[in-house]
Amino acid sequence: MNALAIDRDAWTSAGEAQLPDAIALRRAIHAEPELGLHLPKTTAKVLKALEGLPLEIRQGPSTTGVLAILRGSANGRTVLLRGDMDALPLVEDTGLEFASETHGAMHACGHDTHVAMLAGAAKALCERRDTLAGTVMFMFQPGEEGWHGARHMLDDGLIDPLPDAAFALHISPNMPTGVFASREGALLASADHIRIRVVGRGGHASMPHDALDPVPVACEIVTALQAFITRRISVFEPAVITIPVFEAGHADNVIPETVTLKGTLRTLSEPTREKAHQGIRQVAEGIAAAHGANVEVEIERGFPVTVCDGRAVDLAERTAKTLYGDNAWITMPNPIMGAEDFSYILQKVVGAMAFIGGAPVEAPDFRSCCALHSNRMMIEEAVMARGIAMHCAFAEAVLAGELAA
Repeated sequence: MNALAIDRDAWTSAGEAQLPDAIALRRAIHAEPELGLHLPKTTAKVLKALEGLPLEIRQGPSTTGVLAILRGSANGRTVLLRGDMDALPLVEDTGLEFASETHGAMHACGHDTHVAMLAGAAKALCERRDTLAGTVMFMFQPGEEGWHGARHMLDDGLIDPLPDAAFALHISPNMPTGVFASREGALLASADHIRIRVVGRGGHASMPHDALDPVPVACEIVTALQAFITRRISVFEPAVITIPVFEAGHADNVIPETVTLKGTLRTLSEPTREKAHQGIRQVAEGIAAAHGANVEVEIERGFPVTVCDGRAVDLAERTAKTLYGDNAWITMPNPIMGAEDFSYILQKVVGAMAFIGGAPVEAPDFRSCCALHSNRMMIEEAVMARGIAMHCAFAEAVLAGELAA
């Protein structure tokens, strides 16, 4: 693996120097979490953190997202670094001194750390502006948790012209502390929302023959969808259908008129995604017709598959190892079936996402730590120094032409 011509000592020192401010920003954001596309308090904190820096600030009409642009001494390549800002609809149960003050909202996916690391990288790169052979875009993005924030920022024209490369970090409490990980190709799945409404004919529970009970029809659909996945979709093109919501009647002596099923479809390729969409409709409509019931099938397209370019993954690996040694990188053997709207950026730009291990150092085993989206999830804040350094070094490497090496 070729050595990288980056200033290792400068970036590792910068990460440590920026850590106190990053921790303070992370805790302030954590205490006031916000949901969705419009995060006025979080955006205000970001703009305050960037105040006084030589950055061009762009904002659009669709979100409170921020694109901050740093132009180096030379007009060369452009690299985008991204951090998402929104929280999850959870009631926090961590006991932290800076726990959420907003009931029903919590930073349980580490976005508070993503913002803090990106702000730290912006400060560090601004301090070395004269050495940068190009432009750095810092994308502070709301609405990642299902709100398509990245797509909105693209549609608003904030990221125009498109950069030559893009990179994002995502913290993980279930990885060794301070280690980076990614893979070429599909890293994360597409995520679509399924809603199936079975319409029968209500009646008395003692006389089902005089009604058209939609409950067994719906049960058969749920079971048949699992058979469809295992018998119609190749095992080498993974797909997952889960139907966790089954809404039916309310009285034990009444056959309901309708049943509503809600669930999710995850796939790792667009052809498999389209095949699954067709199959879901065929299964639900066929079973309903066989029983004389009606059915309505709605499939809402969510995030696309997150696909990492091999060149960008290779550069991320080389960057991590140059900064922190060979043990600082893990090549993931398999994708994760979670989803990410950084996928919208990677559809248009050469780039990659990498995970950074954030398991609390006192944890006996990182595998046992509360996972992302848990209301008890906690991370080791000190790893943000490595995240800051990684952002900076990756940007320097791209601007120096290392991506094409």
